[in-house]
Amino acid sequence: MTLHIGIVGCSAEGAALCYRTICEEGAHALGPYAHPEVSLHTPSLARYVACLNAGDLAGVAELMLASAHRLAAAGADFLICPDNTIHQAFSLVAPRSPLPWLHIAEVVAGEAAARGFRRVGLTGTRWLVDSAVYPDMLAARGIDCVRPGEDERADINRIIMEELVPGAVKRESVARFQAIIGRLREQGCDAVILGCTEIPLIIGDANSPLPTLDSTRLLARAALRKALAG
Repeated sequence: MTLHIGIVGCSAEGAALCYRTICEEGAHALGPYAHPEVSLHTPSLARYVACLNAGDLAGVAELMLASAHRLAAAGADFLICPDNTIHQAFSLVAPRSPLPWLHIAEVVAGEAAARGFRRVGLTGTRWLVDSAVYPDMLAARGIDCVRPGEDERADINRIIMEELVPGAVKRESVARFQAIIGRLREQGCDAVILGCTEIPLIIGDANSPLPTLDSTRLLARAALRKALAG
């Protein structure tokens, strides 16, 4: 039996890319036009941003749990969240969740280990990069995590929140990301985590100075494997 995937959405672009990946790559495994059943729920992004700006992880958790309960009622068998930042609240969510989850950072860290990476750079919102979400998951596998400098974090955050989340792509922002990843390479990194689900809109293996760990697609593919395994 193919399992029903529930997507706890946060920002539109990241959730949409995750959904599209599941549906498009599902057809490769199941045949033309076929994919597992998928349900998506997301409250207004403004509610998440208000909680994050206030440092209110309990509020973030309540929003995630509200989506989890709606998706459970819709028949989902397990959950994923294609948003790295709000995984800061995961420890408050998992014990109260009506369904099991795949954790995006665990999926990415597992891929980094499988590919033999030993020192990876982290890009994402300031909320994420300042947090322990990825360093802890990577350290558990003996992988070092390198954060960009303060000015670089500020630029990344601005590009994500002011451009990518609304769906805008600017040539100069692509160049800035490439420069930041180049600096991470100079610091000995052998890969970079695209730790915001919108970053793949402008950066991928084709234009990155380092191999990329695309958190959005890696999570979607892990969910697809789980769904197909039944």
